[in-house]
Amino acid sequence: TDPAFTVAFPNRTVSGNLRSTPILIGDVLFAPNALGLVEAFSPGTGETIWRQPPFDASPEEAFGRSSRGVDYWADEADGTDRRLLSVRGAYLYALDPATGHPLPGFGDGGRVNLIPASARSYSWSSGPIVVGDVVVIGGVVDGAGDSGMKWRGSAPENVRGYDVRSGRLLWAFHVVPEEGELGVDTWENDSWKYSGDLGSWCCLSADENLGLVYVPFTAPTAAYYGGHRPGANLFSNSLVAIDAATGARVWHFQMVHHDLWEYDTVGPATLGDITVDGRTIRAVMQPSKTGFLYVFDRETGEPVWPIEERPVP
Repeated sequence: TDPAFTVAFPNRTVSGNLRSTPILIGDVLFAPNALGLVEAFSPGTGETIWRQPPFDASPEEAFGRSSRGVDYWADEADGTDRRLLSVRGAYLYALDPATGHPLPGFGDGGRVNLIPASARSYSWSSGPIVVGDVVVIGGVVDGAGDSGMKWRGSAPENVRGYDVRSGRLLWAFHVVPEEGELGVDTWENDSWKYSGDLGSWCCLSADENLGLVYVPFTAPTAAYYGGHRPGANLFSNSLVAIDAATGARVWHFQMVHHDLWEYDTVGPATLGDITVDGRTIRAVMQPSKTGFLYVFDRETGEPVWPIEERPVP
């Protein structure tokens, strides 16, 4: 991390949990540091080229932690508009890859506040993913937690899409369906009105050719008791393929109906071409806490192998 930053905030400790994966653009590597600020450095020598400056000099800005990475976007029409996208704390940043400074035309001075109006806080240990001209964001709101006890009134952790140029909110995918939406009937006794969490706490994957982003969702709040939320509780414990341009659901598969054991659909889905009985399949492969790896055709959502569903007590 920047020594000058440490001098300015001497009481700020730096987390040892550095987990960011660098990306290589041209001949420069970019990655968040231990405080979540993006750095550019030489892949050959490790020499720092620039560090993202703090947004302001407040003590609050001194606090941050490493995220898992950043993403890059360039305007294909002229190639002059280039930007790095990162999430630090409660904000989505658009940075100039040449300097690390926030781009003033994006959101409010180069960043967008990700705390929903109905919530108090937002955090995400992953990084954003850019599909076309849309920045897709997951994350955790208010931190009630799928294993928490505050089951009534927790905010749903919706997935959102932002315009990569302006930072304008384009769409929100409701992780707990609202009235009139597909899946609302899986929250019986109107439990959709007060149920939340379900967010994607880790990493997203995308097929840019199909324009789809694949989002793994977690368990509902207070996953160890479900008496207040009868039904299958979509889209908990599911993999959902979302149209990145519109936020519309293209297909989904729910691994566990009405979770009682915090059986999250964890980690990012892996995309790859596999051969089954001589046939090439463009697959998406999703692990789960149940110990199974679920494999689908990534365009249609059809299971590659039959999946037997079994009722359990």
